[in-house]
Amino acid sequence: MTYQGASQRPGIFYGWWVVAAAFAITFVGFGSAYTFSAFLEQLQNEFGASRGSVSLVFSLAGFLYFGLGIVSGPLADRFGSRAFALAGMVLVGLGLALASVAQTLIQVYLAYGLGVGLGVGCAYVPAIGAVQRWFVRRRGFASGLAVAGIGVGTLVMPPLASYLIAIVGWRGAYLSLGIIALLLGGGMALLVANDPASRGLNPDGDDRTAQSQAVRASGASVIDAIRASRFINLYVAGLICSFGVFIPFVHLVPFARDQGLSGWLAALLLSMIGIGSTAGRFFLGSLADNMGRERSLLLMFVGMAAALAIWAVSTSLWPLIVFAFVYGVFYGGWVAVLPAVVMDYFGGRNVSGIIGVLYTSVAFGTLIGPSLAGYIFDLSHSYELPIAASAGTNIIAALIVAFAPKSAPANAEASG
Repeated sequence: MTYQGASQRPGIFYGWWVVAAAFAITFVGFGSAYTFSAFLEQLQNEFGASRGSVSLVFSLAGFLYFGLGIVSGPLADRFGSRAFALAGMVLVGLGLALASVAQTLIQVYLAYGLGVGLGVGCAYVPAIGAVQRWFVRRRGFASGLAVAGIGVGTLVMPPLASYLIAIVGWRGAYLSLGIIALLLGGGMALLVANDPASRGLNPDGDDRTAQSQAVRASGASVIDAIRASRFINLYVAGLICSFGVFIPFVHLVPFARDQGLSGWLAALLLSMIGIGSTAGRFFLGSLADNMGRERSLLLMFVGMAAALAIWAVSTSLWPLIVFAFVYGVFYGGWVAVLPAVVMDYFGGRNVSGIIGVLYTSVAFGTLIGPSLAGYIFDLSHSYELPIAASAGTNIIAALIVAFAPKSAPANAEASG
C-alpha cells in the first residue's frame, strides 16, 4: 500500500518526533549511567571497597547496555521499537531506585548494573535503529541529534547528581534519578515509531513513496552483514577502541579529586565532556554527511587519541577542561557517525539487529577497560598507564578503519 502525498500533511515531520524520543532516551539512559563517576567516592566510603571493585559496577552496566543490543535490536526489527524503548526506561528507573536501598556492593552490582545495564540495552539500539529508517539525506544529522541526548545527559546529570548527593545523600540522589528516568524517559519513549511507512510517510518528509518502501525493505540480513569484511573491520575497531573510550567517564572525577579539585569542579569536567559531546554530535554528524561518514569515523578515533594525550599531561583545572571538551567532541562524533555508517553499508531492513551485533564489541571493551583501569590505579596509584593505553587503542582502531578494504554501500542512495 502506498501513500502518495502523505509527506505534505501539515505540521512537523514525524521523523523529528522520533528523533526527540531517541534524544530523551539517550539523555535519561546514558546521563544516568555517566553520573557514576560522581558516586564512585561515595560508594567506596560506604562499602569500604577499592576503586577497581567499585568501577566494576559501571563496567557491568556498560557491558549489558551495549551487549543487549544483539537481542533487542533484531527483536525491534521484527516487532517494533516502541515497546522495547518503554520497557528499557522502566528498567532504568527501577534499577536506580533499587540502588538507593542497597546494603552491600553486590546489591549495587545487581540493582545498578542490571537495572541500568539491561534498561539502556533494551531501549538504545531499537530507538537509534528507528531513527536511521526515518532519514536518508539527513541521516548523519538526525542520528547525531538523536544521540546528542548522551552529550546533554553527560552535561546535566553529573552536576545534578553531585548536587543531590550534597543535599539528600547518595541514596536519595539515586532515588531522584530513578524517578526522572521513569517519568521523562518512559513518557518520551511512547513517541517512538519504527519507520515512516508505518505512518504513511516517506524518509526526510519527501514525497517519494517508493523510497519509503525501499529504506525499510532493502538491505542485508544480519547473517550476511556480520560475514562481510566491512562489518568485521568495524567490529574489531570498535572492540579495540572501547577498552579505553569509557575510562574518562569513570575515572576523570576521581583523577581530578586526586589533583586537589573539589567535588563540584571534578563533576564539572564530566559536564565539559557533555558540552563537547553535544557539539560533536550536532556538527560532526552533519559534517559527516558531506565529507563521507566512513572518513569521518577515522577522524573520530584520531581525535579521541589526541585528546587523551592532553589528559596525560594535565594536572590542573584548565588543561583538564580542555581535555574534557575536546574528548567530548570526538567521542560524540564517533557515537553519532557509527550507526549511520552501518545503515550506509547494510541497508535498513535489519539495521537495529546489525547495530546490536556491532555494539557487542563495545560491550566487551567497556566490561574490561574501566574496571581494569581502576585495578591498575589500586596497584600503582597512578593513571598514567590506563591513559596511555586508551590513546593507543584509538590509534589502532583508526589504522584498522584506514586500511580496511573498500566496498560499495549496500544502500547506494544513502552513501552520502
